[in-house]
Amino acid sequence: MTSRTRTWLLLFAAVGLAASTASAYVHHRLLTDPSYVSVCDLSSTVSCTTAYLSQYGSFWGVPVAVGGVFFFALVLILTAAGGRRSSPTRDNVPGYLFALSTVALAFVLYLAWASFFQLKAVCLLCVTTYVAVVAIFIISGAATKFPMTTLPRRAMRDAGGLAKSPAALLLAVLLVGGAIALASMFPGETASATELPPPQFPPLTDAQRADFERWWDMQPKVEVPVERDGAKVVVVKFNDFQCPPCRLTYNEYRGILAKYIATGELKYVLKHFPLDPECNPSGGQHFAACEAAAAYVLAKAKGTSEKLEAWLFANQPTLTADKVKEGAAVAGIADFAAQYPATLPAVRADIDTALKLKVRSTPTFFINGRQVGGLTGQAFQAAIELELKRSR
Repeated sequence: MTSRTRTWLLLFAAVGLAASTASAYVHHRLLTDPSYVSVCDLSSTVSCTTAYLSQYGSFWGVPVAVGGVFFFALVLILTAAGGRRSSPTRDNVPGYLFALSTVALAFVLYLAWASFFQLKAVCLLCVTTYVAVVAIFIISGAATKFPMTTLPRRAMRDAGGLAKSPAALLLAVLLVGGAIALASMFPGETASATELPPPQFPPLTDAQRADFERWWDMQPKVEVPVERDGAKVVVVKFNDFQCPPCRLTYNEYRGILAKYIATGELKYVLKHFPLDPECNPSGGQHFAACEAAAAYVLAKAKGTSEKLEAWLFANQPTLTADKVKEGAAVAGIADFAAQYPATLPAVRADIDTALKLKVRSTPTFFINGRQVGGLTGQAFQAAIELELKRSR
């Protein structure tokens, strides 16, 4: 390994470690803070949130970002310590990195395919780690000057030498222990969304309120086929239980909705627009969304829909069709599989309504007929207050 090769490897390992650490931080905040908005969420197609909260954001309950932190930290340690001029492993380190990065490259190619072709979203932090992995793969491959068939023998010899070094053993323990500690910081799959306290939002200033009113009056207004039942404000949400922004707005709005529902002035209706080709002709890649919507319909008939809604959003990162059955059981639906086919027409009726209203994405809200996407909690509250004021 030349000094130039070592410098480039250290550089890309450091860049990858920084991006993976930032990814782990963002992922953790998204799971634990319902009001958090990532700085890398620039649009619906450039979004870290979409990637992290999708089924591809974690494997076996461990966020992908944690694996990235472990990989780049290992590359950094091997290059910094094993690549020194005085190190007996210096000539072997490129081979080790090439082997490791080959596995990592296969993994990031899969994640890139999932992001670009399945989720149709670009995560800037993820792309940074992809570039770092590809660079390490190319550089280490070019620097490996021995047949890879000899790598196991070389590794056994170097491992024997490292086992005699207290410093090397300490680094190994710190690396593995750090990765385990980092993974344990993330909420478990069965964490309940209801454990998160609803955020509080300060009222808008007079100037902000005036600007908001002007913007509000410009939003399209349509007739939504939902009975008012005496309410002054009707909020209709078209929802997909596998849609990350739907989860975020659920956590952010539930406290606001509860406050106004309690007064009897607001009626809230959740309708379904699962982005799942099984029941939605618009298609999509959320392959458990139809099951989740049907389970909600059944739970609503039993009076347990709020419990199921919280469970589905809490388990969104790992939601599958089989996982939905677990949630249905939690909500008291023991025979979900048998009832599912007969429940789909109710879900499709909501989809038909959504298409007539020109809904194309989730979440889509109608507040007294005005159509908006996911507003900030402060703006959502302001819209309700404005509609209440005008109805009095």
